[in-house]
Amino acid sequence: MLLESGVWRNTAKCREADPSLFFPIGSSGRALNQIAAAKAVCIECSVKDLCLEFALKTNQDNGVWGGASEEERRQLRRERNRIRRQLNQS
Repeated sequence: MLLESGVWRNTAKCREADPSLFFPIGSSGRALNQIAAAKAVCIECSVKDLCLEFALKTNQDNGVWGGASEEERRQLRRERNRIRRQLNQS
Protein backbone atom coordinates (compact mmCIF):
# COMPACT_ATOMS: atom_id res chain seq x y z
CA MET A 1 0.00 0.00 0.00
CA LEU A 2 1.14 3.52 -0.76
CA LEU A 3 0.84 4.65 2.87
CA GLU A 4 3.20 2.03 4.24
CA SER A 5 5.74 2.39 1.45
CA GLY A 6 6.35 6.05 2.23
CA VAL A 7 6.62 6.81 -1.50
CA TRP A 8 3.98 9.52 -1.03
CA ARG A 9 6.59 11.59 0.80
CA ASN A 10 8.49 12.11 -2.45
CA THR A 11 5.72 14.34 -3.80
CA ALA A 12 4.81 16.09 -0.54
CA LYS A 13 4.61 19.87 -0.87
CA CYS A 14 6.41 20.31 2.46
CA ARG A 15 9.62 19.07 0.84
CA GLU A 16 9.87 22.53 -0.70
CA ALA A 17 9.55 24.30 2.68
CA ASP A 18 11.71 24.72 5.76
CA PRO A 19 11.06 21.61 7.92
CA SER A 20 11.03 23.69 11.10
CA LEU A 21 7.88 25.41 9.83
CA PHE A 22 5.96 22.20 10.54
CA PHE A 23 7.23 21.81 14.10
CA PRO A 24 6.35 24.98 16.00
CA ILE A 25 7.26 25.30 19.65
CA GLY A 26 4.17 26.00 21.70
CA SER A 27 0.56 26.60 20.78
CA SER A 28 0.11 30.34 21.11
CA GLY A 29 1.54 33.58 19.78
CA ARG A 30 4.18 33.04 17.10
CA ALA A 31 3.50 29.30 17.07
CA LEU A 32 -0.07 29.93 15.89
CA ASN A 33 1.25 31.90 12.92
CA GLN A 34 3.68 29.09 12.16
CA ILE A 35 0.89 26.48 12.35
CA ALA A 36 -1.23 28.56 9.96
CA ALA A 37 1.69 28.88 7.53
CA ALA A 38 2.33 25.12 7.65
CA LYS A 39 -1.35 24.39 7.03
CA ALA A 40 -1.26 26.74 4.03
CA VAL A 41 1.45 24.53 2.52
CA CYS A 42 -0.59 21.41 3.29
CA ILE A 43 -3.70 22.79 1.58
CA GLU A 44 -1.80 22.79 -1.72
CA CYS A 45 -0.41 19.27 -1.22
CA SER A 46 -1.65 16.35 -3.30
CA VAL A 47 -0.72 13.79 -0.62
CA LYS A 48 -2.20 15.63 2.36
CA ASP A 49 -4.65 12.82 3.17
CA LEU A 50 -1.93 10.16 3.09
CA CYS A 51 0.25 12.33 5.29
CA LEU A 52 -2.52 12.73 7.86
CA GLU A 53 -3.26 8.99 7.85
CA PHE A 54 0.43 8.25 8.32
CA ALA A 55 0.59 10.62 11.29
CA LEU A 56 -2.49 9.08 12.88
CA LYS A 57 -1.38 5.51 12.24
CA THR A 58 2.14 6.07 13.59
CA ASN A 59 1.05 8.31 16.48
CA GLN A 60 3.01 11.36 15.44
CA ASP A 61 2.56 13.64 18.44
CA ASN A 62 4.47 16.69 17.25
CA GLY A 63 4.10 19.02 14.32
CA VAL A 64 1.63 19.70 11.55
CA TRP A 65 0.88 16.61 9.46
CA GLY A 66 -1.63 16.47 6.63
CA GLY A 67 -2.93 19.90 7.51
CA ALA A 68 -3.72 18.97 11.11
CA SER A 69 -2.13 20.39 14.22
CA GLU A 70 -1.15 18.31 17.23
CA GLU A 71 -4.43 19.08 19.01
CA GLU A 72 -6.51 18.41 15.90
CA ARG A 73 -4.90 14.99 15.50
CA ARG A 74 -5.55 14.20 19.18
CA GLN A 75 -9.21 15.06 18.61
CA LEU A 76 -9.35 12.87 15.50
CA ARG A 77 -7.82 9.94 17.41
CA ARG A 78 -10.33 10.35 20.24
CA GLU A 79 -13.22 10.48 17.77
CA ARG A 80 -12.00 7.41 15.88
CA ASN A 81 -11.54 5.51 19.14
CA ARG A 82 -15.05 6.49 20.25
CA ILE A 83 -16.52 5.25 16.96
CA ARG A 84 -14.52 2.00 17.19
CA ARG A 85 -15.83 1.37 20.70
CA GLN A 86 -19.39 1.97 19.55
CA LEU A 87 -18.98 -0.40 16.61
CA ASN A 88 -17.49 -3.08 18.85
CA GLN A 89 -20.46 -2.82 21.21
CA SER A 90 -22.92 -3.41 18.36
